[in-house]
Amino acid sequence: EYGKQWYQRRVREFQTIQHYFKQINLRSQFRMRPLTEEEAKSLFEKLAKYIGENVKLLLERSDGNYVFRYHKDKVYYVSEEIMKRATNIGRKELISLGTMFGKFSKTEKFKLHITSLDFISSYAKQKVWLKPGAEQQFLYGNNVTKAGLGRISAGTERYDGVVVYNMNDVPLGFGAAAKSTAECKTTDPNTIVVFHQADIGEYLRAESTMS
Repeated sequence: EYGKQWYQRRVREFQTIQHYFKQINLRSQFRMRPLTEEEAKSLFEKLAKYIGENVKLLLERSDGNYVFRYHKDKVYYVSEEIMKRATNIGRKELISLGTMFGKFSKTEKFKLHITSLDFISSYAKQKVWLKPGAEQQFLYGNNVTKAGLGRISAGTERYDGVVVYNMNDVPLGFGAAAKSTAECKTTDPNTIVVFHQADIGEYLRAESTMS
């Protein structure tokens, strides 16, 4: 009898400890915080693929101080002034803040979202322009073939991050170069020259993930 009572007490104690740690984890999920060193490294390495050393221009701005913040697996780019005002909002009630740049996967890999396009396109190092007939295919999430390529920045190498525009210089999304500038001149029309990664069509296809 004593052994049974002892066992039941231990079970209750264990359940109490489990509940305590569950509450801690729940609170941490809702807490907006600065990025850890590893998270910041992952973010800046990804950004550098598209905008190179211009990454520093996102933080060194003449219109105020801007920072990156982590909230519910997502990374937000926001002015310090707005961030301070957001402290008056409850953690669970805070849905979004500033511009969502991307999200960390369960394996801690960072993926840029289309919501970052305005900033990436402003500082892009390598660019691709699509012919009118290729725009719709890209906006449906497809890769770009040589037949749809209007222009490509000089000096683009394979796997460079590229921002994709239409011929009127309107940014449509971004991806990775499948062929270098030199290779694009001689490759077959049906060959993929840009791997699709994100496009503005996602605002309709994946509206629920945009915040």
